[in-house]
Amino acid sequence: MPASTGKPLRVAIIGAGIGGEHLAAYRELPERFVVSTVCDLDEQRARSIVNGANIAVSRDLSAVIHDDEIDIIDVCLPPHLHFDTALMALEAGKHVVCEKPLVNSLAQADALAEASAKTGRCITPVFQYRYGPAMQQLRALMDAGLAGKPYMASLETHWNRDADYYAIPWRGTWEGERGGAVLGHAIHNHDLLMHVLGPVAGLSASCATRVNDIETEDCAAIQFDMENGALATSSITLGAATDTSRLRFCFQGLTATSGTAPYAPASDTWEFLARTPAQQAAIDEVLAAVVPARSGFTGFFDALYDALNGQPGREVLLRDGRRSLELVSAIYLSAQSGRRVSLPLGANDAVYESWVPRHHHTTVA
Repeated sequence: MPASTGKPLRVAIIGAGIGGEHLAAYRELPERFVVSTVCDLDEQRARSIVNGANIAVSRDLSAVIHDDEIDIIDVCLPPHLHFDTALMALEAGKHVVCEKPLVNSLAQADALAEASAKTGRCITPVFQYRYGPAMQQLRALMDAGLAGKPYMASLETHWNRDADYYAIPWRGTWEGERGGAVLGHAIHNHDLLMHVLGPVAGLSASCATRVNDIETEDCAAIQFDMENGALATSSITLGAATDTSRLRFCFQGLTATSGTAPYAPASDTWEFLARTPAQQAAIDEVLAAVVPARSGFTGFFDALYDALNGQPGREVLLRDGRRSLELVSAIYLSAQSGRRVSLPLGANDAVYESWVPRHHHTTVA
């Protein structure tokens, strides 16, 4: 990533929905970021998150993106608007932060990679779930050699989304949201799976719409074959009584099990149990030495600032966002075809330009 000057970076947040959470995180890092503008077609919504602070409110996307005083454009718009907005920002010489899902196809992800290389500006997909004490602890145990060979992982994304959630017109549609629970809800847990265990070699998936009257899926069951030989499963539903997420990683030396916090699993309390009781003391010693860093969005932005100032290593990269979309593409291809799909995917694969089912392609730009 290109280096910054070490001064606070000036940010424009585009979209005042999840953008409100981004704003709160930037405000926790005042020596690193200054939010200059919040841009939203609904000025009242933008003013509500600004809440009287000295931050400009605008409806003019082009003017904000081309403002010479802005360093970073933070895209918090509905998914179908991500690509055009991110591309415009890169071409205007801005670094880009973009909420999940990054874009709507592998083709678009590759186009952004080309634009990033051409302009020398970085684009960073938002995967804030990576940042928190539990991920630090698990990484420390793996680095210390106490985890050993990975055997199996299981992921549960069991949330509750009803008709009120889907009252927003673009939600639950292929045209507006470009996917369902796989794309919009489980994508963070799937990123954590690959963050811990590395790339996926192949998968089999089934998707269904059982909870809500929508176009996209709200339930899915997926089996992953990891490149390192481990197996993993992912269970997804939007029809649970409460919102819970649970992750479990079984290694040769220990089993790591999360709590059930739905939106910040790395900040929840995890259990790390040795398979051989005699090793528990060594595990506990490593855990006790871990100094917690910043979590969630704050940790994500903190890592980005370090990367832009010549200290890379903790940030989320564009290739991480592409890998996430490659997984989404493979899941939908498997569910639509009824067969196992091998990864990686490339330009010759049927879902490279779009994973949207063919009978919906006529309505998708």
